[in-house]
Amino acid sequence: MITVRPARPEDRDFLADGNEAMAIETEGRAPDRARLLAGVAGALSDATKGRFFIAERDGRRVGQLLVQREWSDWRNGWFWWIASVHVLPADRGSGVYRSLYAHIQALAHADPDVCGLRLYVEDHNQRAQAVYARLGMRDGQYRVYEEDFRPLEPVAP
Repeated sequence: MITVRPARPEDRDFLADGNEAMAIETEGRAPDRARLLAGVAGALSDATKGRFFIAERDGRRVGQLLVQREWSDWRNGWFWWIASVHVLPADRGSGVYRSLYAHIQALAHADPDVCGLRLYVEDHNQRAQAVYARLGMRDGQYRVYEEDFRPLEPVAP
C-alpha cells in the first residue's frame, strides 16, 4: 500500500537525491549539491516556497512531489504547479505517482481558492506525458520561456 504525507526536515537528503536524479535523467544536467540542499531545506522550512510530499510503501520512501503556487488573475484563484517529481526507478509503474497526484488533487479540490493544477514536462519525455494524460491532465497549449540566472552544468554521458 502506498501512503502520501507532507515531507519533514529529515527528508531533505532523500528529496535532494531525487531532484538530482531527475535533473540528470530528464535534462542531462546536475544541480550544484550545496545549492540544491539549501533549496530543498528552504521549501521544507517555508511553505510559501513550496510544499513537498513523500510517497511511502511499507514505510519506505519511494517518491516525491513539490507543489508551488501561482496566482491567476484571470481565474481569481491559485494554480498549484507540480514540480520536482521523482519516483525511484524500481518503483515506477506501480502507482506511486498516481498516489501522489491523487493526494494533491484531493487537497486542491478541497481548497476553494485553488483553480487548477499545472506542471511542465520536457518535450522528449513521452513516458511522463503519457502518465499525465492517463490521469486526466491535458496539454495546456503553452510553452515555457525562461532566462536562467543559475544554469545547471551538463553531465557527461
